[in-house]
Amino acid sequence: MLSLDRLRTLYAVSRHGSVSGAAEGLHVTTSAVSQQLAKLERETGQQLLAKNGRGVRLTDAGRLLADHAARILSQVELAQSDLEAQRGQAVGELLMGAFPTAVRGIFPAALSRLRVEHPQLRAGLQEMEPDESVPAVVRGDIDLAVVVDWYNKPLPMPDGLVKAPLLDDPVDVAMPADHPLADRETVDPEEFANDEWISWPKGGFCFDWLMITLRGKGVEPRISHTAREHHTQLALIAAGLGVAVVPRLGRGAVPEGVRVVPVRHHTMRRHVYAVWRQDADRRPSIRAAVDVLREVGKRIGG
Repeated sequence: MLSLDRLRTLYAVSRHGSVSGAAEGLHVTTSAVSQQLAKLERETGQQLLAKNGRGVRLTDAGRLLADHAARILSQVELAQSDLEAQRGQAVGELLMGAFPTAVRGIFPAALSRLRVEHPQLRAGLQEMEPDESVPAVVRGDIDLAVVVDWYNKPLPMPDGLVKAPLLDDPVDVAMPADHPLADRETVDPEEFANDEWISWPKGGFCFDWLMITLRGKGVEPRISHTAREHHTQLALIAAGLGVAVVPRLGRGAVPEGVRVVPVRHHTMRRHVYAVWRQDADRRPSIRAAVDVLREVGKRIGG
C-alpha cells in the first residue's frame, strides 16, 4: 500500500523541481523529504530520483508515479470535499492567504463573522502576496487565497482553480498637500509626468502595472523611491518626496501633509477576488468563507 504522505512528498518534488523546494512547500526539513522518498523507493522497488548536477531529477519511474500521485491527491481532496458537503456544515480547519491591504481592509470583519456564524470552523490567515498565495493554493498548502490584479493587467491563473470576484478597488493619486494639483477634484496620471514617483518594489506585479499604465499614457516615470507598504509610501509623500498611485482598500487615515485626489478614469482600479481549487469547490467551509468575503466586499464597495 502506497503512503499518501510519501506520494504527496514525491508530488511536491515534481512541482518544485528540488528537494529543498519541496521541503519549503511542505513545511518540513529537507532530511524529512529525503527520508520519505527513500521509503517510497523501497516500497515501490524503483529508483525515483537521480542526481542531476548538485540537485536531483525524477527518473522515468518517478515522473510516472508523480503523475499518478497528482490524480490520487486530487481524488482524496474530492473525497474530503464530498464528506464535508454531506455533513452540510462548515467545520474543521480552513487556511487562507491574502495580500497585505486585503488582510487589513477585509479580513478583520470577515474573520469575526466566520467565528460567529460558523463556530466549529477554525479559520487561519497568512499574509501573502498573490505570487505566493496562488501557488500555495495549487499545492494545497492553503485552501483559499484572496488576490488582486489590475484592470489592464490580469493575474495569470493556473488551470484547476475557481475564482469569485469580491470588489473593485479604485485608486487615487497621492501627492504632497502643497502640490500644484492638490486642490483638483480629479486628475489624470499623465499630469504628473514631471514629478518624482514613489512605487512598489521593482520587478513586482504592481510595479510592472504602474510602468505599463504610465508608459501607455506617454509618461516615462522617474521612480525615485520604492516601498512595499502603502503607509510607507504615504509617509514619503508627506515628506515631499514624490507622488504615488494609492488604492483605497486598507489605506486607513491619510497622514497630515498628504492630499489624495481620485483618478478621472473610473476604470483605473484593482480587481480583488478569491481563488480556490476546483476539487474543493463543494466544501461548505470554502462556500462559507467566500460568502462572507463577498458580503464584506459589497459593504466596502468601490
